Amino acid sequence: MKLPVKMPVKCLLVDDLDDNLLTMSALLRSDGVEVLTARSGREALELLLVHDVALALLDVQMPEMDGFELAELMRSSERTRHVPLIFVTAGARETQRLFKGYDAGAVDFLFKPIEPWILQSKAQVFFDLYRSRQQLAQELDERTETLRLNEIFAAVLAHDLRDPLNAMLTAAMLIDRQAESDAIRRSAGRIVASGRSMSRMIGDMLDLARARLAGGIPVQCEPAELGRVAQRVVDEQRAAHPDREFVLQAEGPLTGAWDEDRLAQALANLVGNALVHGERGRPITLRLDGRAADTVAVSVDNAGSIPPELLPHIFDPFRGSARPRESRAGLGLGLYIVDQIAQAHGGRVEACSADGHTCFTLTLPRRSG
Repeated sequence: MKLPVKMPVKCLLVDDLDDNLLTMSALLRSDGVEVLTARSGREALELLLVHDVALALLDVQMPEMDGFELAELMRSSERTRHVPLIFVTAGARETQRLFKGYDAGAVDFLFKPIEPWILQSKAQVFFDLYRSRQQLAQELDERTETLRLNEIFAAVLAHDLRDPLNAMLTAAMLIDRQAESDAIRRSAGRIVASGRSMSRMIGDMLDLARARLAGGIPVQCEPAELGRVAQRVVDEQRAAHPDREFVLQAEGPLTGAWDEDRLAQALANLVGNALVHGERGRPITLRLDGRAADTVAVSVDNAGSIPPELLPHIFDPFRGSARPRESRAGLGLGLYIVDQIAQAHGGRVEACSADGHTCFTLTLPRRSG
């Protein structure tokens, strides 16, 4: 829903003379403009506590609190700091006074007697700017809410898709075991492989929704050993990709308090990224470094380069993949999820690519939180 082209705006006039307030009010008041008047700085501050104004016109020479003092008080408050100020004065055009006014936050000066068309033209500029800001703010709120609802919908959809997908996978695996012909077994195997790929995508969608809606991926940290987690991931990848070479190296103690399942997911995503983007025929190396007292690091290294223009966005969802759309095996969320898992543990993940090699390093505190 878009706002009307002309939103009601409020303008504050501050002057100790009633005649001046009446004259300027008559010039500025219209169907789309409400004029608020104050006869002193104190009255003006009371009005500003209640109303949001698009513009304030302040008389410089007032008893008790002059326009400069009022402007300084407005600039010191978060609520009124950004209200545009125009000083109105009957004094001479003194350079020192102009400097003082602009230093107090004025955007302009008007000198009495005021030309009506000048006052109206200058005020209209700020009224239009205020309307534009308000409209942009509302559109941003609406789009933010739409995005939130879309993420909720994606989470619900992904969750509800799991049950029928699991039923399909169970049936396909049963057919694969009981099939009497090779053709049927091959077809069942393709269904199982496709179903597992879909299951990974659904898991990625759920993790994305959790990260966006809940402020991060939840983890349950317990005593764990990173070497055991890494070995499990490597064994699974060797079984799934017997034509690829994996190297696992470890130094130092690798114990800490982590969520083992989430760490296995992070390492599997890093290795999966290396499988897709790394050069075939070259090893994928996992190095575990536990020599530091407070942290443990794991790096995944492969031959191949990341384009320099992609590197700053490598962990952004849907942007961190250099693969053409038609060749993608997933949603482009793998590295984003790794980054979220690292943050959930109080750690970080970094990427570097140079001299034909790419390395992702996941650094984790031994005690999260």
